[in-house]
Amino acid sequence: MANLKEVRNRIDSVGSTMQITSAMKMVSASKLRRSQNSVVALRPYSKLLSNIINNIMDDEDILQDSPYVKRKKTENILLIVLTSNKGLCGGFNANVIKQTLRRISEIYNEDKYIKVDLLSCGKKSSEFFSKMNDIHIFETNDEIWDSLTFENVTKITSKVMELFINKTYDKVEIIYNKFKNAATQIISNENFLPLDNFNNKEEKKNSFYIFEPSKEEIIHNIIPQSLKTQFFRCFLDSFAAEHGARMTAMHKATDNAQGLLKELKLSYNKARQSAITNEIIEISAGAEALN
Repeated sequence: MANLKEVRNRIDSVGSTMQITSAMKMVSASKLRRSQNSVVALRPYSKLLSNIINNIMDDEDILQDSPYVKRKKTENILLIVLTSNKGLCGGFNANVIKQTLRRISEIYNEDKYIKVDLLSCGKKSSEFFSKMNDIHIFETNDEIWDSLTFENVTKITSKVMELFINKTYDKVEIIYNKFKNAATQIISNENFLPLDNFNNKEEKKNSFYIFEPSKEEIIHNIIPQSLKTQFFRCFLDSFAAEHGARMTAMHKATDNAQGLLKELKLSYNKARQSAITNEIIEISAGAEALN
């Protein structure tokens, strides 16, 4: 009977865990729908803005006047790492951390004298890299995920842009999970600054624009706006990817719990049947002894 009690306790434990994972799956699915709608709504605007810049930034004189252009030498690089504050989302955070370590190794292999700093947005990356003495965290912004709005993200964007303008950093990259669908997240390592990523000849189209008041003034205003939009899109992508990864992980956990629960119930029924059979045999043996 002790064996039966142990199996019953395991059944209760697995059942409770299954209820928790099922509830977490539903919560993540709800958050995923909202964040997915935000990503889908922003992507066309961000893409159109980038295409406009690609088409109008063919004037090298104007490009060179921008404070966001590529510099002759790269000495300081800032890697912006986007992870989550919470776990239970499969390999979501581990993949970003691995890509960050891989990218740091690539940079040092190219030039060991380059200085690399991290700007961590997410407790998982902040906690991991804070334990590594050879990696310097410039700043953490873990609280950004508690209120992910364009205004809050813009505060970080403006600071990063100012660091680039002041030549604190010569290059800025963003490492994050790009959202594809609920089951798929793509690890991305995007160049944020300098602006050479905008000036992509392959994506240029022959378009004619009428500039009012002037081409220079429009570019002066549209570049910061495009950078802020691009930065915010990365955060929205990561946020949606996190909930997609968590929903998928909780779905698999729930399925595994159901399978384990089925096996435990089968084991319990077999043990119970065996116990009943043994009792019947003992009673029969006792009755025969009395006769």
